[in-house]
Amino acid sequence: MILHLKPNVNDSKIAELAAQLEAIHLTEGADVQVLVTPSKLKEVPAVAAPYVAAAYPMDTDIQLASKSYKTATREVRFGQVVVGGNSQNTVVIGGPCSVESLEQITQSAELMKRLNISTLRAGCYKPRTSPYSFQGMGYEGLMLLRQMRETYGLNIITEVKDSSHVHDVIEHADIVQIGAKAMYDHSILKACGAARKPVLLKRGFGTTLQEFVQAAEFILSGGNEQVMLCERGIRTFETKTRFTLDLCGVAFLKEYTNLPVILDPSHAMGYRYGVPDLARACVAMGVEGLLIETHPNPAVAKSDASQQLNHAEFTAMFESLKPIAAAVNRNLI
Repeated sequence: MILHLKPNVNDSKIAELAAQLEAIHLTEGADVQVLVTPSKLKEVPAVAAPYVAAAYPMDTDIQLASKSYKTATREVRFGQVVVGGNSQNTVVIGGPCSVESLEQITQSAELMKRLNISTLRAGCYKPRTSPYSFQGMGYEGLMLLRQMRETYGLNIITEVKDSSHVHDVIEHADIVQIGAKAMYDHSILKACGAARKPVLLKRGFGTTLQEFVQAAEFILSGGNEQVMLCERGIRTFETKTRFTLDLCGVAFLKEYTNLPVILDPSHAMGYRYGVPDLARACVAMGVEGLLIETHPNPAVAKSDASQQLNHAEFTAMFESLKPIAAAVNRNLI
C-alpha cells in the first residue's frame, strides 16, 4: 500500500509511522511525503489513519511503478530529451556495443549528429560471458564518451557492470544503464535510487515481468523517479536467434506500469539481418525508445560483432522508422 501523508505531519511522526508500518519513506515531487508499505496491507492501519491524505492499496509489490498508482507514464528527462509524460516521443539511442578507440567512437558520434539523433550508447565496462573476451576500456572509455558529449552535444548512456564503478558511471553519464546481468545487484539498484539520474534498467534474460518491475521498485523506492524499462529479449527454447524479444511482455508493461519502455532488438536478435524488421515492429507498438547497436566496421568489432549494423545499414533503418512513427502518432527523436 502507498500512503500519501498530510502536509502538516512532522519528520519525527513520519519516522515513527515508517517504523510501525515497516514502510519505506520517500518524498515525491517537491514535498509529497510518501510511505510505501508491504503490499499485503489492504487497509490503512488505525495508527496511521489521522495522518493519511490518500491511500493506494496494491495487489502485488509492483507499487510505485503501477498504473493503479499513477495512470500516466512517468516523464523522464535527459539533456533536451523528454520521454513519457505528455510527450509522444520515441527516442533512438544508437552506437557501438563497446568503446574501442577514439576514432571508432568519434565516427559513431558523428553519425548520430548527422542523423539528428540525440543520444549515443557504448559500453565501457563489459559484463562478458567469457573471461577471455574483450572486457571494455573501463574509465578510459568513459572519458572518451564524455568527450563525445562535450564535442557533439550528445547525451551519453553506458552500462554499470558492478558496484566497483557505479559511482563513476553515475557521475559522468547522462543515463545509467543497468544491464541484464546486473539487474539483481541490489548495491547498484540502491546507488541508482539515491542518484536522481535517469536509469535504463534492462530485463534479465531469465527474469519474469514481476521480477523485472520489482527491480525497478528498488530504484523508485530510493526516491529516483527517473526510471525506464528495457526489454532486450528472454531465453526460451529457441536456438536460431540469440534470445526472444518479448513483445507480449512489452504490451503488459505498457498496460500495467507507468514507466517508459525502451526496446533493444540488437541483443534480442543477435544477428544484424533481423534488427531492422524488429526495430520497425517496436516502433509500431508506440514505445518510448529504441536501443540499437551500430559500428563503423562490425567485422572488426571487439564485442557483439554479429548484431551490430554498419553505418549505412543503421541510416537506412532509421529512415524507415519515420513513416511508422508518424502512423502511430509518435515523434522519432
